[in-house]
Amino acid sequence: MTLKLTFFLWIIGLSLFLPKKQGLNLNAPNTKYKNGSVITIGTFDGVHIGHQKIIKRLVKTGLEKHLKSVVLTFFPHPRMVLQPDFKLQLLHTIEERQDILSQFGLDDLVIKEFTKDFANLSAYDYVKKVLVDELNAKHIIIGYDHHFGKDRTANIDDLKSFGKVFNFTVEEISAQDIADVAVSSTKIRQALQHGDIKTTNTYLGYPYFLTGKVIKGKGLGKTIMFPTANIAIEKSYKLIPKHGVYVVKSTIDKRTVFGMMNIGTNPTFNETKRSIEVHFFNFDKDLYNAVLKIEILHRLRDEQKFESVKQLQSQLENDKINALTYIKTHHE
Repeated sequence: MTLKLTFFLWIIGLSLFLPKKQGLNLNAPNTKYKNGSVITIGTFDGVHIGHQKIIKRLVKTGLEKHLKSVVLTFFPHPRMVLQPDFKLQLLHTIEERQDILSQFGLDDLVIKEFTKDFANLSAYDYVKKVLVDELNAKHIIIGYDHHFGKDRTANIDDLKSFGKVFNFTVEEISAQDIADVAVSSTKIRQALQHGDIKTTNTYLGYPYFLTGKVIKGKGLGKTIMFPTANIAIEKSYKLIPKHGVYVVKSTIDKRTVFGMMNIGTNPTFNETKRSIEVHFFNFDKDLYNAVLKIEILHRLRDEQKFESVKQLQSQLENDKINALTYIKTHHE
Protein backbone atom coordinates (compact mmCIF):
# COMPACT_ATOMS: atom_id res chain seq x y z
CA MET A 1 0.00 0.00 0.00
CA THR A 2 1.06 3.63 -0.51
CA LEU A 3 1.32 5.73 2.61
CA LYS A 4 -0.72 8.94 2.42
CA LEU A 5 0.23 11.49 5.00
CA THR A 6 -2.83 13.27 6.40
CA PHE A 7 -2.40 16.40 8.42
CA PHE A 8 -5.27 17.57 10.59
CA LEU A 9 -4.47 21.22 11.24
CA TRP A 10 -5.19 22.07 14.87
CA ILE A 11 -4.19 25.71 14.62
CA ILE A 12 -2.81 27.96 11.89
CA GLY A 13 0.96 27.79 11.70
CA LEU A 14 1.50 24.04 11.63
CA SER A 15 3.39 24.46 8.37
CA LEU A 16 6.26 25.96 10.35
CA PHE A 17 6.89 22.56 11.93
CA LEU A 18 5.77 19.84 9.53
CA PRO A 19 7.41 18.76 6.28
CA LYS A 20 5.99 19.64 2.89
CA LYS A 21 6.20 16.65 0.58
CA GLN A 22 5.17 16.84 -3.04
CA GLY A 23 2.21 14.66 -3.89
CA LEU A 24 0.88 14.32 -0.35
CA ASN A 25 -2.79 14.97 0.27
CA LEU A 26 -2.83 17.50 3.10
CA ASN A 27 -6.58 18.07 3.16
CA ALA A 28 -8.12 14.67 2.59
CA PRO A 29 -11.80 14.57 3.58
CA ASN A 30 -12.90 12.54 6.57
CA THR A 31 -14.92 10.35 4.20
CA LYS A 32 -11.71 8.42 3.61
CA TYR A 33 -12.45 6.73 6.95
CA LYS A 34 -16.11 6.07 6.17
CA ASN A 35 -15.62 2.33 6.78
CA GLY A 36 -13.64 2.97 9.95
CA SER A 37 -10.02 2.74 11.00
CA VAL A 38 -7.74 0.71 13.22
CA ILE A 39 -5.37 3.02 15.07
CA THR A 40 -2.24 2.90 17.15
CA ILE A 41 -1.04 6.00 18.97
CA GLY A 42 2.38 7.25 20.08
CA THR A 43 5.42 9.38 19.32
CA PHE A 44 7.27 6.41 17.78
CA ASP A 45 10.65 8.10 18.08
CA GLY A 46 13.13 5.89 16.26
CA VAL A 47 10.50 3.44 14.98
CA HIS A 48 12.53 0.72 16.71
CA ILE A 49 11.86 -3.04 16.68
CA GLY A 50 9.32 -2.69 19.48
CA HIS A 51 7.40 -0.08 17.50
CA GLN A 52 7.68 -2.22 14.37
CA LYS A 53 6.03 -5.15 16.12
CA ILE A 54 3.03 -2.98 16.96
CA ILE A 55 2.82 -1.46 13.47
CA LYS A 56 2.93 -4.86 11.78
CA ARG A 57 0.08 -6.00 14.03
CA LEU A 58 -1.81 -2.84 13.10
CA VAL A 59 -1.45 -3.41 9.36
CA LYS A 60 -2.43 -7.09 9.68
CA THR A 61 -5.52 -6.18 11.73
CA GLY A 62 -6.52 -3.54 9.20
CA LEU A 63 -6.43 -6.08 6.39
CA GLU A 64 -8.36 -8.66 8.40
CA LYS A 65 -11.06 -6.22 9.53
CA HIS A 66 -11.19 -4.20 6.28
CA LEU A 67 -10.31 -1.02 8.14
CA LYS A 68 -7.84 1.74 7.32
CA SER A 69 -4.60 1.18 9.26
CA VAL A 70 -3.59 4.49 10.84
CA VAL A 71 -0.67 5.60 13.00
CA LEU A 72 -1.53 8.70 15.03
CA THR A 73 1.56 10.54 16.15
CA PHE A 74 2.37 13.99 17.48
CA PHE A 75 4.70 16.86 16.64
CA PRO A 76 6.27 18.74 18.28
CA HIS A 77 7.09 16.12 20.88
CA PRO A 78 4.94 16.82 23.99
CA ARG A 79 8.02 17.56 26.12
CA MET A 80 9.08 20.28 23.66
CA VAL A 81 5.81 22.07 24.40
CA LEU A 82 5.27 21.29 28.07
CA GLN A 83 8.93 21.51 29.14
CA PRO A 84 10.47 24.04 26.71
CA ASP A 85 13.58 24.51 28.86
CA PHE A 86 14.39 20.80 28.63
CA LYS A 87 16.72 20.20 25.69
CA LEU A 88 15.06 17.13 24.24
CA GLN A 89 17.07 15.11 21.74
CA LEU A 90 15.12 12.84 19.40
CA LEU A 91 16.32 9.92 17.32
CA HIS A 92 14.65 11.20 14.19
CA THR A 93 13.25 14.38 12.74
CA ILE A 94 9.58 14.33 11.88
CA GLU A 95 10.51 13.95 8.19
CA GLU A 96 12.74 10.98 8.93
CA ARG A 97 10.03 9.38 11.06
CA GLN A 98 7.58 9.82 8.21
CA ASP A 99 9.94 8.17 5.73
CA ILE A 100 10.57 5.15 7.97
CA LEU A 101 6.89 4.62 8.74
CA SER A 102 6.11 4.72 5.01
CA GLN A 103 7.89 1.39 4.62
CA PHE A 104 5.40 -0.66 6.65
CA GLY A 105 2.34 -0.69 4.43
CA LEU A 106 0.24 1.73 6.47
CA ASP A 107 -2.81 3.35 4.93
CA ASP A 108 -2.22 6.63 6.74
CA LEU A 109 0.09 8.50 9.04
CA VAL A 110 -1.73 11.29 10.88
CA ILE A 111 0.52 13.89 12.46
CA LYS A 112 -1.35 15.93 15.04
CA GLU A 113 0.20 19.21 16.11
CA PHE A 114 0.83 19.08 19.84
CA THR A 115 0.06 22.41 21.50
CA LYS A 116 -0.78 23.52 25.02
CA ASP A 117 -4.42 23.70 23.97
CA PHE A 118 -4.24 20.12 22.74
CA ALA A 119 -2.59 19.05 26.00
CA ASN A 120 -5.51 20.57 27.91
CA LEU A 121 -8.15 18.58 26.08
CA SER A 122 -10.13 16.39 28.42
CA ALA A 123 -9.92 12.66 27.82
CA TYR A 124 -13.53 12.72 26.58
CA ASP A 125 -12.92 15.55 24.09
CA TYR A 126 -9.73 13.91 22.81
CA VAL A 127 -11.49 10.61 22.18
CA LYS A 128 -14.61 12.23 20.70
CA LYS A 129 -12.97 14.90 18.53
CA VAL A 130 -9.84 13.11 17.35
CA LEU A 131 -10.32 9.35 17.53
CA VAL A 132 -14.04 9.23 16.73
CA ASP A 133 -14.98 12.33 14.72
CA GLU A 134 -11.76 12.72 12.74
CA LEU A 135 -10.55 9.14 12.39
CA ASN A 136 -13.75 7.09 12.83
CA ALA A 137 -11.93 4.65 15.10
CA LYS A 138 -13.34 1.12 15.20
CA HIS A 139 -10.38 -0.65 16.79
CA ILE A 140 -7.43 0.74 18.78
CA ILE A 141 -4.20 -1.15 19.47
CA ILE A 142 -2.40 0.40 22.41
CA GLY A 143 0.09 -0.36 25.19
CA TYR A 144 -1.12 -1.39 28.62
CA ASP A 145 0.47 1.73 30.14
CA HIS A 146 -1.04 4.24 27.71
CA HIS A 147 -2.25 7.51 29.29
CA PHE A 148 -4.06 10.39 27.62
CA GLY A 149 -6.16 13.50 28.17
CA LYS A 150 -5.34 16.54 30.31
CA ASP A 151 -2.45 15.76 32.67
CA ARG A 152 -2.47 12.22 31.21
CA THR A 153 -4.98 11.15 33.86
CA ALA A 154 -6.96 8.70 31.70
CA ASN A 155 -5.67 5.15 31.15
CA ILE A 156 -6.44 2.11 29.05
CA ASP A 157 -9.41 1.15 31.23
CA ASP A 158 -10.91 4.58 30.54
CA LEU A 159 -10.27 4.09 26.84
CA LYS A 160 -12.13 0.78 26.93
CA SER A 161 -15.04 2.52 28.67
CA PHE A 162 -15.09 5.18 25.94
CA GLY A 163 -15.09 2.38 23.42
CA LYS A 164 -18.42 1.14 24.75
CA VAL A 165 -19.85 4.64 24.37
CA PHE A 166 -18.47 5.32 20.88
CA ASN A 167 -18.54 1.79 19.47
CA PHE A 168 -14.86 0.94 19.13
CA THR A 169 -12.83 -1.92 20.60
CA VAL A 170 -9.47 -1.72 22.35
CA GLU A 171 -6.69 -4.28 21.97
CA GLU A 172 -4.19 -4.11 24.79
CA ILE A 173 -0.51 -4.75 24.15
CA SER A 174 0.45 -6.55 27.33
CA ALA A 175 3.43 -5.87 29.56
CA GLN A 176 4.78 -9.28 28.55
CA ASP A 177 4.59 -8.45 24.84
CA ILE A 178 6.49 -5.23 25.45
CA ALA A 179 9.01 -6.99 27.71
CA ASP A 180 9.64 -9.57 24.97
CA VAL A 181 11.32 -6.77 23.07
CA ALA A 182 13.52 -5.22 25.74
CA VAL A 183 14.05 -1.98 23.89
CA SER A 184 12.98 1.62 24.23
CA SER A 185 13.73 4.95 22.58
CA THR A 186 15.40 6.04 25.83
CA LYS A 187 17.79 3.06 25.79
CA ILE A 188 18.68 3.83 22.18
CA ARG A 189 19.38 7.49 22.99
CA GLN A 190 21.64 6.41 25.84
CA ALA A 191 23.50 3.98 23.58
CA LEU A 192 24.10 6.71 20.99
CA GLN A 193 25.35 9.11 23.61
CA HIS A 194 27.94 6.47 24.57
CA GLY A 195 28.83 5.76 20.95
CA ASP A 196 27.39 2.25 21.14
CA ILE A 197 26.33 1.86 17.51
CA LYS A 198 26.05 -1.93 17.71
CA THR A 199 23.35 -1.77 20.40
CA THR A 200 21.66 1.17 18.67
CA ASN A 201 21.34 -0.59 15.33
CA THR A 202 20.27 -3.87 16.94
CA TYR A 203 17.44 -2.12 18.76
CA LEU A 204 16.41 -0.11 15.72
CA GLY A 205 16.53 -3.01 13.29
CA TYR A 206 18.32 -0.77 10.78
CA PRO A 207 21.35 1.57 10.82
CA TYR A 208 20.96 4.85 12.67
CA PHE A 209 21.29 7.69 10.21
CA LEU A 210 21.81 11.42 9.86
CA THR A 211 20.22 13.48 7.10
CA GLY A 212 21.77 16.78 6.12
CA LYS A 213 22.93 19.12 3.40
CA VAL A 214 26.56 19.21 2.27
CA ILE A 215 27.99 22.63 3.02
CA LYS A 216 31.35 24.26 2.42
CA GLY A 217 33.89 23.63 5.14
CA LYS A 218 37.42 24.92 5.68
CA GLY A 219 38.91 22.35 3.32
CA LEU A 220 41.24 20.95 5.97
CA GLY A 221 40.66 17.38 4.80
CA LYS A 222 41.98 18.12 1.32
CA THR A 223 45.28 19.34 2.76
CA ILE A 224 45.94 15.88 4.23
CA MET A 225 44.55 13.84 1.30
CA PHE A 226 41.24 13.08 3.04
CA PRO A 227 38.68 15.39 1.44
CA THR A 228 35.38 15.41 3.29
CA ALA A 229 31.76 16.35 2.80
CA ASN A 230 30.65 18.60 5.64
CA ILE A 231 27.13 17.66 6.72
CA ALA A 232 24.84 20.29 8.24
CA ILE A 233 22.01 18.92 10.39
CA GLU A 234 19.14 21.40 10.19
CA LYS A 235 17.04 20.33 13.18
CA SER A 236 18.64 21.09 16.54
CA TYR A 237 16.62 18.38 18.28
CA LYS A 238 18.19 15.59 16.19
CA LEU A 239 20.41 13.43 18.40
CA ILE A 240 24.01 13.33 17.18
CA PRO A 241 26.09 10.35 18.38
CA LYS A 242 29.11 10.69 20.65
CA HIS A 243 32.15 12.36 19.11
CA GLY A 244 34.34 9.90 17.27
CA VAL A 245 35.11 8.18 13.98
CA TYR A 246 32.53 5.90 12.37
CA VAL A 247 32.13 3.66 9.34
CA VAL A 248 29.22 4.90 7.23
CA LYS A 249 27.44 4.40 3.95
CA SER A 250 25.25 6.51 1.74
CA THR A 251 23.37 6.18 -1.54
CA ILE A 252 24.56 8.72 -4.08
CA ASP A 253 23.23 8.69 -7.66
CA LYS A 254 21.67 5.28 -6.94
CA ARG A 255 25.08 3.91 -5.94
CA THR A 256 26.03 2.67 -2.48
CA VAL A 257 29.13 4.49 -1.31
CA PHE A 258 31.01 3.65 1.89
CA GLY A 259 33.17 5.97 3.90
CA MET A 260 34.21 7.09 7.35
CA MET A 261 32.77 9.97 9.32
CA ASN A 262 34.21 12.16 12.04
CA ILE A 263 31.94 13.82 14.55
CA GLY A 264 33.77 16.33 16.70
CA THR A 265 35.68 19.57 16.91
CA ASN A 266 38.89 18.79 14.99
CA PRO A 267 41.08 19.37 18.08
CA THR A 268 44.33 18.81 16.16
CA PHE A 269 43.51 22.02 14.24
CA ASN A 270 42.43 23.75 17.49
CA GLU A 271 38.85 24.07 16.30
CA THR A 272 36.04 24.32 18.87
CA LYS A 273 32.81 24.10 16.87
CA ARG A 274 31.35 20.65 16.28
CA SER A 275 31.36 19.43 12.70
CA ILE A 276 30.22 16.28 10.93
CA GLU A 277 32.55 15.32 8.09
CA VAL A 278 32.40 12.30 5.81
CA HIS A 279 35.24 10.99 3.67
CA PHE A 280 33.83 8.69 0.99
CA PHE A 281 35.98 5.89 -0.40
CA ASN A 282 36.53 5.64 -4.17
CA PHE A 283 34.30 8.60 -4.83
CA ASP A 284 35.19 11.92 -6.41
CA LYS A 285 32.26 14.23 -7.10
CA ASP A 286 31.19 17.69 -6.05
CA LEU A 287 28.47 17.16 -3.45
CA TYR A 288 27.90 20.76 -2.34
CA ASN A 289 24.22 21.42 -1.55
CA ALA A 290 23.32 17.75 -1.96
CA VAL A 291 21.12 16.32 0.79
CA LEU A 292 22.56 13.01 1.97
CA LYS A 293 21.37 10.25 4.25
CA ILE A 294 24.38 8.97 6.16
CA GLU A 295 23.87 5.51 7.68
CA ILE A 296 26.17 4.75 10.61
CA LEU A 297 27.44 1.16 10.59
CA HIS A 298 30.26 0.89 13.10
CA ARG A 299 32.32 2.96 15.53
CA LEU A 300 36.08 2.94 15.00
CA ARG A 301 37.44 5.12 17.80
CA ASP A 302 37.10 8.26 19.90
CA GLU A 303 38.10 11.61 18.48
CA GLN A 304 41.69 12.45 19.44
CA LYS A 305 44.01 15.43 19.44
CA PHE A 306 47.32 14.62 17.75
CA GLU A 307 50.63 16.38 18.30
CA SER A 308 51.02 16.97 14.57
CA VAL A 309 49.02 16.94 11.37
CA LYS A 310 51.31 14.17 10.14
CA GLN A 311 50.28 11.97 13.09
CA LEU A 312 46.62 12.69 12.31
CA GLN A 313 47.13 11.73 8.67
CA SER A 314 48.81 8.48 9.73
CA GLN A 315 45.89 7.66 12.04
CA LEU A 316 43.39 8.38 9.26
CA GLU A 317 45.23 5.91 7.02
CA ASN A 318 44.85 3.29 9.76
CA ASP A 319 41.19 4.23 10.20
CA LYS A 320 40.64 3.70 6.48
CA ILE A 321 42.22 0.27 6.62
CA ASN A 322 40.10 -0.69 9.61
CA ALA A 323 36.97 0.69 7.94
CA LEU A 324 37.57 -1.21 4.70
CA THR A 325 38.21 -4.40 6.68
CA TYR A 326 34.90 -3.95 8.49
CA ILE A 327 33.06 -3.28 5.23
CA LYS A 328 34.56 -6.34 3.55
CA THR A 329 33.66 -8.52 6.52
CA HIS A 330 30.11 -7.27 7.09
CA HIS A 331 28.84 -5.69 3.87
CA GLU A 332 30.20 -7.66 0.93
